[in-house]
Amino acid sequence: MNIQPLLDALDLQEDAARALADDLRAQIDGLRTRPQEAETHLEHLAITRKTVTALADRLPAAAPDLPEHPDYARILTAFNHATGPLRAKDVCEALGHELLPKNVEGTRAKLKRLVKLGILAEADTGNFTRRP
Repeated sequence: MNIQPLLDALDLQEDAARALADDLRAQIDGLRTRPQEAETHLEHLAITRKTVTALADRLPAAAPDLPEHPDYARILTAFNHATGPLRAKDVCEALGHELLPKNVEGTRAKLKRLVKLGILAEADTGNFTRRP
């Protein structure tokens, strides 16, 4: 009886098993380094989180949204150009409104609303300034 074909078949299976073992060893070696890479990445994320939270206190607070009426933006422009506190009449003049009582009172109401939003401050009764 000729056993050579059987031995050849065994050689093929041994070669395949060796190749599979080599592939698995290579995968294992790759998997050994991946947890360390993941740990390093986690450490970097922790450092980033610590840095961001430390800097968050130094960031300026976001300005509140202005009401939709176009006068509010124009009022702030008037305060940006002002050298001191402004009264409602001064703002009316800066906006180009007639100095009628209804216009002055409407402007005063807008100024009070900007005070409530924390954008302006009322230095003393009727005198408004931009908050620092």
